[in-house]
Amino acid sequence: MRKLVLLLLACGVLRAQELPPAVAAPVVPAAPLVLENAGKPMVAPFHCTEEDIRSAGLGCSEQDPCPVYLELAAVESTGIRIFAAGNIHTANATLDTMLLGSEDNGQTWREVHERVRGAGLDHIQFADVETGWSSGLSFAPLPQDPFLLMTTDGGRTWRPHAIFNEPRFGSIQQFFFEDRKSGSLVIDHGPGSSGDRYELFETNDGGETWNIRETSVKAIRIKRAPATPSADWRVRADSATKSFHLEHRQGQKWSSLAAFAVNLGACKPE
Repeated sequence: MRKLVLLLLACGVLRAQELPPAVAAPVVPAAPLVLENAGKPMVAPFHCTEEDIRSAGLGCSEQDPCPVYLELAAVESTGIRIFAAGNIHTANATLDTMLLGSEDNGQTWREVHERVRGAGLDHIQFADVETGWSSGLSFAPLPQDPFLLMTTDGGRTWRPHAIFNEPRFGSIQQFFFEDRKSGSLVIDHGPGSSGDRYELFETNDGGETWNIRETSVKAIRIKRAPATPSADWRVRADSATKSFHLEHRQGQKWSSLAAFAVNLGACKPE
């Protein structure tokens, strides 16, 4: 989940909360902000609140604010739409997930799912143009409560679905769907786990329910998954512009379709 972004940011102890609780009454969300791609890195909107500082356990002050960064970890295309997944974080805490989508080949972008506090996203896969998943997890301070964001309408809407029914440490090391119904995922419970570190789960209903198939102290690999991810799209961290570039391979060349700025501002008391 966490990777060094050249020399732009550093990783530290991460904190998190559970997925957002159910809202007592229906709320009509504001229309998502549309980001226009004008050829230079776009800046995702971020306003740090007192709740962000409190829930992440940050020690930000007016004199020593906490810089906030965007990190993009995955990009995928259905041929119709493009999606990029990642997180917003400080040097010491993950603040929110980030899931961006474009319907016009990267000319405009919007957030296609509300941010999940204290969590991050790291992989995306589509089985067809309508059905897709993005894997995520929370941090508090160890990786825990792995979940999938799922879409069945081509990425227009997404909904979170927890892998476990109760809080558990671990992250989704790998997942792969053969089609819109059949899929597998591997949970890594970390080196300090009391039992087998790795667990293999399978689903036959698109990720609604998961059944355990194997446990092991050694790493498990999904046999039907491709050895390497799609080679047609990639996320590249660019130190010169302090941004993430979403690139598409055309023949032997990589073309940048969009770029997003790493620096999003800072957290400090309001």
